[in-house]
Amino acid sequence: MARLIFSLNLPSSHGFNLSPRNHQSLFITKTGAPRFRAVRCKPNPESSETKQEKLVVDNNGETSAASKKMESSVADSSSSSSTGFPESPNKDINRRVAAVTVIAALLLFVSTRLDFGISLKDLTASALPYEEALSNGKPTVVEFYADWCEVCRELAPDVYKIEQQYKDKVNFVMLNVDNTKWEQELDEFGVEGIPHFAFLDREGNEEGNVVGRLPRQYLVENVNALAAGKQSIPHARAVGQYSSAESRKVHQVTDPLSHG
Repeated sequence: MARLIFSLNLPSSHGFNLSPRNHQSLFITKTGAPRFRAVRCKPNPESSETKQEKLVVDNNGETSAASKKMESSVADSSSSSSTGFPESPNKDINRRVAAVTVIAALLLFVSTRLDFGISLKDLTASALPYEEALSNGKPTVVEFYADWCEVCRELAPDVYKIEQQYKDKVNFVMLNVDNTKWEQELDEFGVEGIPHFAFLDREGNEEGNVVGRLPRQYLVENVNALAAGKQSIPHARAVGQYSSAESRKVHQVTDPLSHG
């Protein structure tokens, strides 16, 4: 029986240690068949590779299918280790959920701020003339405003919603401070900042006022008290951020019947 000894050297990148301590010779035993079979090679103990392959060589020194399979397996392992762990499919789902959440938040913010385009002109168009409000026997909310007032424009959607809810029980009046027609009312109600909301009972007597940007609940609770016929309102005097009435742009009114 003939005995041939070959040394097998594999690259360390495939998980085999090239140090002399771990180097192992390859023993090949010749059999009666015209093929040579190799015993197993020892992998690097520090490597994560656990797969061992058999190398089969024929008489002509050609590499068999088993050899090609081993090379393909080692190459795939090297590619996988260089790229790290495969990306989890949950990351893609999380990105989509985050994108949908951001879009929903933006839509909510825009709808809250713009409220589908409600403006001061819409409030003025639906408001009741001041003289009529004082004579129909209903409590009244008078808002002193100006077209240039930023806070007035910002509160317009909330005021519109409250008006739609209570318009059958409470009058809503809009008085433009730029209109010289309302000079007497400005003095009577002591308007120094806008928006200025004056709450009047059924006889036209002022129960209290709210000035500037305040929580919507202040207006809702006061209007609800007027609609219920209560003798007082919960917020008789409250002041938030407002625009100074001294900045009003006084102009003459072409229509004497205008209540704006």
